[in-house]
Amino acid sequence: MALLKSDVPIREVVTTDPEKAKALENDVRAKIIDMLADEEMTIEGIHEELQRRGEDKAETTVRHHVNVLKDAGMVEIARLEEAGGGTRKYYKSNTRMFSYDLPEGSDQTLSAAQEHTTEELRTLLESLYETHGDDIELVAEEMKPCEYCGTQHYEEFIIRELLNRALLELGETGDLDDVLSQAR
Repeated sequence: MALLKSDVPIREVVTTDPEKAKALENDVRAKIIDMLADEEMTIEGIHEELQRRGEDKAETTVRHHVNVLKDAGMVEIARLEEAGGGTRKYYKSNTRMFSYDLPEGSDQTLSAAQEHTTEELRTLLESLYETHGDDIELVAEEMKPCEYCGTQHYEEFIIRELLNRALLELGETGDLDDVLSQAR
């Protein structure tokens, strides 16, 4: 006889590739991504900012963390400068991370917005599948690791990836900022 039986719903979805997930296993790397999202910095500058934020790491350790993030494709060299007979590298993150918790009681405050969003997304997804469903299923089949696995989760991943990329594009073009500033 079971001592506890509970229906545990999915409350959160995190989508990333395994290489990026591994790179984010260290909280210092998440801080580095956050710092480099808004400003390009040298290893020395990252080291100083980490110290200011209470992370006392050796400069060689900071360099290691930046290299892990670079290898995972989350940080790039943004600029090179000649400096004292050598080259100074400036790094910038191409990844934005949101590590927030909504305030207590926000579920109730946002419930109408959630319902509206759900209905709008349902309509969008129906249209998306009507127009591009074959392409989505084709890509999901290519992702499928074996003949016994279904493609449902892969299709969900592709949809989430499309939504993330669309939001990213709107952010990069300034359209998202325009919408948010018009609402104020």
